[in-house]
Amino acid sequence: MVTDQAAGTAGMALVERDVPEPAGNDVLVEVHASGFTPGELTWPSNWTDRLGRDRTPSVPGHELAGVVSALGYGTRGLSVGQRVFGLTDWTRDGTLAEYTAVEARNLAPLPGDVDFTVGASLPISGLTAWQGLFDHGRLQAGQSLLVHGAAGGVGSMVTQLAREAGAYIVGTGRAADREAALDYGAHEFVDLDADTLEAVGHVDLVFDVIGGDVQKRSAALVRAGGTLVTIAGPPEARPADGVAIDFVVESDRAQLGEIARRVRDGRLRTNIGTVATLDDAVAAFNPTERATGKTIIRVRP
Repeated sequence: MVTDQAAGTAGMALVERDVPEPAGNDVLVEVHASGFTPGELTWPSNWTDRLGRDRTPSVPGHELAGVVSALGYGTRGLSVGQRVFGLTDWTRDGTLAEYTAVEARNLAPLPGDVDFTVGASLPISGLTAWQGLFDHGRLQAGQSLLVHGAAGGVGSMVTQLAREAGAYIVGTGRAADREAALDYGAHEFVDLDADTLEAVGHVDLVFDVIGGDVQKRSAALVRAGGTLVTIAGPPEARPADGVAIDFVVESDRAQLGEIARRVRDGRLRTNIGTVATLDDAVAAFNPTERATGKTIIRVRP
């Protein structure tokens, strides 16, 4: 739970709370594994609701995998005892808890042979990659893609989905990320510290997770009619003859299902780094070293 915006992660504490009541169209989920985004405590939605009212104390974390334990009034499409995973609403209590109430539309069935830890690692990275590539980037087979952070949580998903879609992929990152990026499916790799980004030439689509100077230099590489997609906030640069789009990921049951099927079939690998217990969640929010891969909180053994 967090209570003090100024304190940030220093204001986090593990406390006992009543099990939430699912409202209409909600389900109550017994959480088995939870994911969070580094820096999410800077998001205003943790502290105020859609009307600007204080909503502290609040529970962080927005990704989960677990089992439906109760249905709210009028809820359809899911059943008690069903394994599910998904992305919770930004302005409601999150998933770093033993139980959470979630709108049913934000969840999708989790196949029985996909582990809860894997399921909790998929929603934000997987949906961000899917929506950035296909909804906003309109990626087509045969096109070229420049993906920044190609070995990271989002970038590794982007790389794999784009490779399956038939794109030619240039991944970027640090020197230590080269082998992982190529293993995820990048055809080429650019070390942003040592290589010349402009040597990539023109591409149809840029998937930006960095912003700043890297985004500005990347915008110049988008060929006429191409697109720069970013999750690093409003674009600071736009292609001369293309478009720039920033977006915030949204939950989508059908897309979650597509992602789960690819994981189940072995076509998509998630990038999990640290797995910690709920007792260690506060420490996991404050890593002493640079995190590699997605950090997952295993709520139940």
